[in-house]
Amino acid sequence: MFDAKAFLATVPQQPGVYRMLNAAGTVIYVGKAKDLKKRLSSYFRKEVDSIKTRALVSQIAQVEYTLTHSETEALILENNLIKEYLPKYNVLLRDDKSYPYILLSAHKHPRISSHRGPRKVAGQYFGPYPNAGAVWHSLKTLQKIFPIRQCEDGFYRARTRPCLQYQLKLCSAPCVGKISDQDYSEQVRLAALFLSGKNQQVIDDLVQKMNSASEQLQFEAAAAYRDQISALRRVQEQQHVSGEHEELDAIGFSLQGQTAVVHVLFVRDRKILGSKSYYPKVPADTDAAEVLSAFLLQFYLSGHSEQQIPKEIVLPLETPDAEALAEAISKLAEHKVRFTYAKRGEKAQYLALAQKNAAIALDSRQSLAQKMRARYQALQQQLALDSAIGRMECFDISHTMGQATIASCVVFDGEGPYKQEYRRYNVTGITAGDDYAAMRFALDKRYSKLTDETKIPDIVFIDGGQGQLNIALEQFANWPHAKKPLLIGVAKGVSRKAGLETLILWDSGRSIHLPEDSPALHLIQQIRDEAHRFAITGHRNKRGKALLKSPLENIAGIGEKRRQALLQYLGGLQGVLKASVAELCKVPGISKQQAEKIYQACQNK
Repeated sequence: MFDAKAFLATVPQQPGVYRMLNAAGTVIYVGKAKDLKKRLSSYFRKEVDSIKTRALVSQIAQVEYTLTHSETEALILENNLIKEYLPKYNVLLRDDKSYPYILLSAHKHPRISSHRGPRKVAGQYFGPYPNAGAVWHSLKTLQKIFPIRQCEDGFYRARTRPCLQYQLKLCSAPCVGKISDQDYSEQVRLAALFLSGKNQQVIDDLVQKMNSASEQLQFEAAAAYRDQISALRRVQEQQHVSGEHEELDAIGFSLQGQTAVVHVLFVRDRKILGSKSYYPKVPADTDAAEVLSAFLLQFYLSGHSEQQIPKEIVLPLETPDAEALAEAISKLAEHKVRFTYAKRGEKAQYLALAQKNAAIALDSRQSLAQKMRARYQALQQQLALDSAIGRMECFDISHTMGQATIASCVVFDGEGPYKQEYRRYNVTGITAGDDYAAMRFALDKRYSKLTDETKIPDIVFIDGGQGQLNIALEQFANWPHAKKPLLIGVAKGVSRKAGLETLILWDSGRSIHLPEDSPALHLIQQIRDEAHRFAITGHRNKRGKALLKSPLENIAGIGEKRRQALLQYLGGLQGVLKASVAELCKVPGISKQQAEKIYQACQNK
């Protein structure tokens, strides 16, 4: 038992972060406090109202703490520790992917493209955008207005004549000198202004250029400027202009039971840039203010997401430690960030819109969750299981004539697909086309070193008939753990149509045919189809890489520089493949011995 009294006697009255661990040494909760002694003492009182706190305290075996200089530092450290340990009793924001940006590179002829991740490439970054779709839509619009190249650098350097984009008037072909460097730089400048939200300034500049070209009798140039102005005005009409507020985030929030939705509305450059819904993982008996506070902490202080933090964040309700949290976010953003609680005006309208989206998203998620629970219950009844089904896994194999074999394992928890636990296995060391050996390989990879018993599934589905199921039976014959999953083969019917599947149970060998409208069958079809999708996607990626791989990459002693020299001197890969040894020897840096190696490799491609 944890001796709380003896421990509290040693805790100082200073700001810091504390970690609560269970008997297994696993961190189950991370918190911060302005006064560690006062905060930790509140957990061990005789009367604790919160069910969640009582459950947490009953599992505590050890408490560790780290002192900080201020409450702001404690907030930042708390966020880092939550990301590291993912404690059971903390509210967790699972989505920490970085936001996409539009990048205008710093090349001689700058390229405009989508960018996600660390900003290591030199150039101007515009954004963030809420998703990749918003970026591609913006790039498509930009291409119609400003003829700036969007092609990869390798394609750009290899051009000797204009590509199709030039013919379609979507690029000015700076690669082959169809536009002067000065004119191209001017188009880049205008595009940067447009991306910064200064649409009217761009239009005014273009109007001035059109009038100047017309006065100088350069009617073709004037017509081109006129078309650009028309395109810009159409875009301006389609954009929603907010009015007075240049940048803010409006946070919509909805909570029911253990299901929470936070909807973030991004306003940048006086217009709604986009929005996104987030679904934090919420422990039981957690109040709304605590969930929202945890979301703000992880969303804005996370080092993984590179969103541009606005100067104002509009919230639907007050949160604990709001002042310290705003100070911590300001420190990271390097400018003043304030929380507001709008009751009227434009900001209130943004907040109402975000709230409406959050409520709709919550209703949709709960409807799906209810449907999923009904399917799980139907499957439990159909299989006559004593306890509820928690975790299920399904395996599938994908290949083309035995080549590029990939095995997939998808995981469903009680709420449906649990994608962070999905796995693909690159199957090697088997006879090409041997599905049984591939299944044995995947099962061995998945379970041979499994030590965490919480990840042992209740049911393992094998996509295939009795043969594949027998392979699974061999794998589980000497199963070392107390809990053993139920193995079920999912065999397609003769016509291989959905609804005609046969379930083969390992314990009795009996076959079950479920009605086409059975919720249990729909759940099995869902996990089987997900395993098939995940396997075939991995297989296609692997096969595509193999097809695109150059035969030059496998030649010992031929590095990237020599490959580039070969391609440039001989006019591309086809020229290298057709070249004789004598022609290969003429390439700078290629010896006769290397030329013979290259020739042999190309003939045996």
